Amino acid sequence: MTTHDDRQSPLPVHEAWLPREHPLYRPRHGRKQVIALVCAGLFFLSPLLTFAAGARVTEFENRALTAFPSLAQGWGFFTQLNPWATDHLVFREDAIHAADGISRSVFGEPPPQDTTGSADTIPLDPSHQAPPPAEFPRVLEGNDGWMYLGDEISSHCEPVQPLDTTFAQLDRLRAGIEATGRKFVVVVAPDKATVVPDHLPDDYAGKDCHQAGIQDFWRRIDQVDYTVDLRAGLRDWGAQLGKPVYGPLDAHWSDEGGVLMARALAEKLRHGISTTWRVEPGQPWTQPADLPPLIGKSGETTGRSYQVLPDGERNQVHPTSTDFSTPLHLNTTSGPGTYGLGVGLLSDSFTIRALPYLAAAFGDLTVLHHNAVEADQGRLAGQVLKQKSVVVLEVAERSLARGTVPVLSPAVVDNILKGLAP
Repeated sequence: MTTHDDRQSPLPVHEAWLPREHPLYRPRHGRKQVIALVCAGLFFLSPLLTFAAGARVTEFENRALTAFPSLAQGWGFFTQLNPWATDHLVFREDAIHAADGISRSVFGEPPPQDTTGSADTIPLDPSHQAPPPAEFPRVLEGNDGWMYLGDEISSHCEPVQPLDTTFAQLDRLRAGIEATGRKFVVVVAPDKATVVPDHLPDDYAGKDCHQAGIQDFWRRIDQVDYTVDLRAGLRDWGAQLGKPVYGPLDAHWSDEGGVLMARALAEKLRHGISTTWRVEPGQPWTQPADLPPLIGKSGETTGRSYQVLPDGERNQVHPTSTDFSTPLHLNTTSGPGTYGLGVGLLSDSFTIRALPYLAAAFGDLTVLHHNAVEADQGRLAGQVLKQKSVVVLEVAERSLARGTVPVLSPAVVDNILKGLAP
């Protein structure tokens, strides 16, 4: 009797059509596959169908909605379809609010949260068998109604690469920029949990590694001379106000952090430049807080704007766009107390509160968001920075600690330095 060798020739019929007794028989499971395909199709098509019907999705989390992936991303097109479809489900925010209400009213506890962390982390010591990764909530609910972004904890406990690697990347970018004759400065926006740890829970997942990580991180920051450490200034201003400059329900600093960033950066570039400055309180403001929506809740954060008079006489704060996903050029200030050389700033969401005050202090400033730098691997950033005398990187502590700063990826650094070459 002859036997079929599937290594030499294909089967004469599909596996599902072979006799059940055949060793190569494989059932098709056609009905289950059809159901699965229909469900998948409805999931991925529902955002398009609801959009066509007039429904619109709005941002309610502390980030932008995932953009529809590009075919140019290769296989990344398929891996990004899932987060895109999830973000654009029209009733997702209502579902999160409903789940939170049911969990708290029926079970007396917050609902289980998506966790931040772990699958892609690199062990600091590969020879050591690490314990199972901790589960970090998206939002850590602290004492007195305070909230903290879970990523502030997980970034120090489960970085995607060792700090040595991250700081080596940072130093490579610095060395390349300074080799072109330009100045290079890094402004680190401290985490809320670093500046205002008072309201953290008495015990929380990752407490020990978080506190140890903070100490190691800032020790390294203070060892290099091109960084700006704002921690002391933020605490001092909070002491003067009688309340912290980070709101209880917000992950970002208020306007005080923005003014301090502008002033500290100007001083770093030209010592004594702000001796003529006057900073006066402006109008109070209220807006939705950014942390509660992450767990299906809502809340408000309050603050106050400021007037900045670099020459001590004229308020140079002007309304600015908060969109720097494309290059945002600010050139409305001049005179004593202002910095006139061209500055290119690569930054993240902490810069939003600083924009009006940066506009008051810098006469030729172009701002570009990290996400835009990542999108084209630094090519546009290289073009923007080529026209500047100073390059500034503003980065959140949690991003630098985790090792996920797009600007520091090797390909981006290569393209930025290529753009700066004569």
